[in-house]
Amino acid sequence: MKDIRNIALVGASGAGKTSLVEQILYHAKATTRVGKIEEGNTVMDFSAEEIEKGISMVLGMANYNWNNCKVNILDAPGSADFACEQISAAIGAETLLFMVNAVSGFEVSLEQSYELLKDRNLSQGFIINRMDSDGADFNKTLEAIRENTGVNPVPIFLPIGAEHKFEGVVDIIKGKAFVQGKTVDIPGDLVDIVEESKLSLMEAVAESDDALLEKYFDAGELTDKELSQGIKNAIAKGALIPVFTCSATHDIAVKELMDAFLDYLPSPADKNEISLIKDDKVETISCKLEGDLVAYIFKSFSDPNVGDIAYVRVFSGVLKNGMDVKIPEKDEKDKIGSMFFVVGKTRKDTNEIKAGDIGALVKLRNARGFDTICAQNTSLQYPEVEIPSPVYWQTIKAINQSDEDKIGAAITKLMDEDPTLKMQINTETTENVLSGIGEQQLLLLKKKLKSRYKIEAELQMPSIPYKETIRGNADISYKHKKQTGGRGQYAEVYFKVYPLQRGEGFEFKNSIVGGVIPSKFIPAIEKGLNEVLAKGIISGHLVVDIKVEVYYGSYHDVDSSEMAFKIASSQAMKKAFDVANPILLEPIYELQIIIPTESMGDVMGDVSTRRGKILGMEQKGKKQILNALMPLAELFNYFPSLKSLTQGRGKFTQKFSNYEKVPDDIAAKVIAEANKKED
Repeated sequence: MKDIRNIALVGASGAGKTSLVEQILYHAKATTRVGKIEEGNTVMDFSAEEIEKGISMVLGMANYNWNNCKVNILDAPGSADFACEQISAAIGAETLLFMVNAVSGFEVSLEQSYELLKDRNLSQGFIINRMDSDGADFNKTLEAIRENTGVNPVPIFLPIGAEHKFEGVVDIIKGKAFVQGKTVDIPGDLVDIVEESKLSLMEAVAESDDALLEKYFDAGELTDKELSQGIKNAIAKGALIPVFTCSATHDIAVKELMDAFLDYLPSPADKNEISLIKDDKVETISCKLEGDLVAYIFKSFSDPNVGDIAYVRVFSGVLKNGMDVKIPEKDEKDKIGSMFFVVGKTRKDTNEIKAGDIGALVKLRNARGFDTICAQNTSLQYPEVEIPSPVYWQTIKAINQSDEDKIGAAITKLMDEDPTLKMQINTETTENVLSGIGEQQLLLLKKKLKSRYKIEAELQMPSIPYKETIRGNADISYKHKKQTGGRGQYAEVYFKVYPLQRGEGFEFKNSIVGGVIPSKFIPAIEKGLNEVLAKGIISGHLVVDIKVEVYYGSYHDVDSSEMAFKIASSQAMKKAFDVANPILLEPIYELQIIIPTESMGDVMGDVSTRRGKILGMEQKGKKQILNALMPLAELFNYFPSLKSLTQGRGKFTQKFSNYEKVPDDIAAKVIAEANKKED
């Protein structure tokens, strides 16, 4: 375990994560050429959708050997739409390295990635990439990181030059400069800066350990050995956040970065404690090769040629080919079949994956993404993974009628790959509503439906599940009488109709006395009411929160029937709606909107234009939290607007609150639209 490093590259979209992996794999001789994103031939971005768009959309995985260590590297997309891929990467790794563009600094996608992952119990660091680009500024970028994160990352590498003059780095701990892979003298203009940086580093390391702090106070400094070991311990504990720098595309300081991964970042042996759930209680175990098997599928996906593939991290014990295992989340058993080590889409067979390592499994019967794999005699379970709530909704349906039966199963498989995607059948609108965390995410699912399953689908804005009710009372009667030769139809009912409190549904009361309507017809009256209430009266939406009392009526010995009383009751109900002040209700959602302070005015104004109500606000760090209520009709298209108003830095969570009356002008449009459809 001490000879393994598991590293997740996360952070800014377009900061060069995939390009860095290409250089690393080439130096480690895991590949024979350096792929380029623009040529569509990188190891990590191998899906048709990624090649077409030229961006990472799914988690890429590779491994390589360097100086007698195995390094597993996870390359996560930077876009917030693919947040689940970033969460998956964080589960598989000990260390999160946030990639930063030295020109753009602390850009939106980096902020979103950092906010998503910062509280995970992992070692963290930053790689400031693209130091060779026009406008690259190491110190300015470092200051932006400090200002926006509230943490104090400490440089391990200092750049030699910038922009077209960037040629190498100084490793502060080793006290050496590296240019084009060779050790050189530290440039004169950096000598003092390196010395100052080393002192800052020494202080940070000393503060992370009481024994080192005492020694630092006594001696005034730490030895190189104490500093080197102290840094590794501090990074492992999360007490120190290192900063490295390089140029991935021009291969400057990449080898030095690969050395630094081994020298300074923790191994699974250094971070070998994991909190698991056993019998609904948290239990912390020490991960070791000879321990009970605990593994976790942090990502699953379907390969058209191979079938279902699961990326698995083994925390404790050894996962072996042919092993019978338990899946505690599903209370099911499974059998381990073929297993591999992965470099992009290339797989190498193995018979076992040991504690601390990462690999891939194929064709598991029951286990899927975010499932634990453990020994059959235990019930240790990885804690439930918290995923972002949906902020974007679309209905989905097959374009070709012949695909309607297949699309549900295909979407279910694709949702296994990304648990932030959800699909619900809205029983009121009969629509399949997909929800997720961004437009790109849903469009990718649509593309996968076509490329993998040959299903053409269309996405549309969902319908609003309005409801109908009344605000007044009604006392009405209706007589259904039809004579067409032979047996006729006859039924008469008298109703009292009242509004109920919001959320009370429908109440039916039978107050018939004296047999004016025989008891055998009462269920037909209630059934007729239920049918008309389900179909709606003024707009085709469910009628709720009313009470109907049948108190009088009449019947005919020959012509009365259940059908006649069903018709009479439904027509009576429609008549009652005419006089009982009918209204439309709409779903209202409670929002927590998190935004930069400078966007406060614009966002509050936008909430108001969307018929929203601000409930309150509070400051949290540099962000403002707005609590608000907003109609679902406005919420469906709110996320793009919020992104626009906050330059992408705003986000929100939502949950259903209640139903409220629709304003008259909007209700009139909804009713008119419904009537037009009926015509």
